[in-house]
Amino acid sequence: MNRSYVVGLTGGIGSGKSTVADVFAQLGATSIDADLLAREVVVPGSAALSRIAEHFGDSIIMEDGSLHRQALRGIVFSDAPEKDWLENLLHPLIAELMKSRISSCTSPYCLLVSPLLLETGQQQLADRILVVDVSKATQLARTLLRDRGDPDTINAIIASQIDRQQRLQRADDILDNEAGLDDLDARIHRLHQKYLRLAEESRESN
Repeated sequence: MNRSYVVGLTGGIGSGKSTVADVFAQLGATSIDADLLAREVVVPGSAALSRIAEHFGDSIIMEDGSLHRQALRGIVFSDAPEKDWLENLLHPLIAELMKSRISSCTSPYCLLVSPLLLETGQQQLADRILVVDVSKATQLARTLLRDRGDPDTINAIIASQIDRQQRLQRADDILDNEAGLDDLDARIHRLHQKYLRLAEESRESN
């Protein structure tokens, strides 16, 4: 059986990827979310979480045994070697889960939602790339509102991701998410029809 057509959905932090993915899901597209997979590989009792605790210390583990993600984020985005260590541990595990989810996808096409799609080689799993785009000022404002985090950490995350212009250059489709939700919804519906057509063409050619 041929695998589903895969649309890689990416964008910087605070760009609205989850909002966009939710609309696609309402239209029937299966969504494979890298952030959820990243949580799955570090559940309490997992080998990856044990290695993280050994490396960063027990203070990185919360009282319920789960990962203190905000504390870890504060560490790795102020220390490049530590960030590299963590990514070398987690990215291969996440990629394997992605492949497994894609192989079991039953909708005409599936969305591979990942903030680091273009930074990690995950784009090789996608047939097409959709970028959700906003300005850096909007990224910062939305993320501060959502997470109530530290502006320096958020700016460090933005800086660690691929440059906005590079991301746009590698996109097959672009969704400008500065406008209102009604306009966004209509454009997502048009893209959905486009992806259904591309998925059908892909199946017919295989």
